[in-house]
Parts: sequence; structure tokens; C-alpha cells
Amino acid sequence: MAPGDSPEIPASQLTSSQLTSIANGAAAAGPFSSRQLFRIDEALTAADRETGLTFSVYVGGLEEPLRASAETMLDALPAPEDSVLLAVSPNQRALEIVTGIRAAKRIPDRACELAGMSMRAAFQGGDLAGGIVTGLRMLADRAGTPRPASR
Repeated sequence: MAPGDSPEIPASQLTSSQLTSIANGAAAAGPFSSRQLFRIDEALTAADRETGLTFSVYVGGLEEPLRASAETMLDALPAPEDSVLLAVSPNQRALEIVTGIRAAKRIPDRACELAGMSMRAAFQGGDLAGGIVTGLRMLADRAGTPRPASR
């Protein structure tokens, strides 16, 4: 491994419903400690609850083209239209934030860009979990609470 290269990080897709079992099983957690997994879980749970959208995090390698790979993962989620996926590939130094059709109406591209910049700043400082938590909070804040259906 060359100086400055990251060790290989195993892929993990994290949703709030899966995180507790990953934290208790530890091996599949990849680069995260139990404490970091619980922080990410809290941020995922809060984002889901506050917005009515489904947030997911994927950490691991992405196939080329990166954006298409992340979009394929989003499409595989149970409700892709109402989902937001943060795909982070530390080894490729890549981040993709993908939103479903209805989620995109509440989280515009500019909000994703700003969240991405904040996340990258944390990643460059060596704080992978903190960057993910920051991104989740920023995106959830921008999405706001779901609007009641109009009659």
C-alpha cells in the first residue's frame, strides 16, 4: 500500500432498521466502532422520523460510473421515490448523494452539494462517521417535515 492510501474498507449499507444488528454483530460494521454506528443510527432514525423520507447510507466500493452505481442502489430500496442514499467510497475518495423523485422535490441539488462539501471536509479530517452524521442532519433539515396531503 502506498503512503496516503486507505486500507480497504468492506462495503456496508446502513439503514436505521439494520444498524443495531450490525453494531451488535460488529464484524460487518467495517470501519465503524459501535459508538460510531449508534451515532449514525440516531441520525438515520431522526432523519426518517422528521422527514417521512427513508435515508440510507452505503459505505464501500462503487462501480464505474459511480453515479450510476449509486442510482442502481437507490432503485433497489423498498421505496426509491421517497428515499435518499448517501454512497461513500473512502478508497475511491468518492461521495454520491442520490435522491428519489419525490425526495428530490424536498431536497434540491444545491442542498445535496452543500451537504457533500461538509461531509468531505469531515472525511478529510479523518472523521468518516461524523461526516455521515453531518450530511444526514443537513439533508433532513432541508427536507423538513412532510406536508399533509391536500384535499
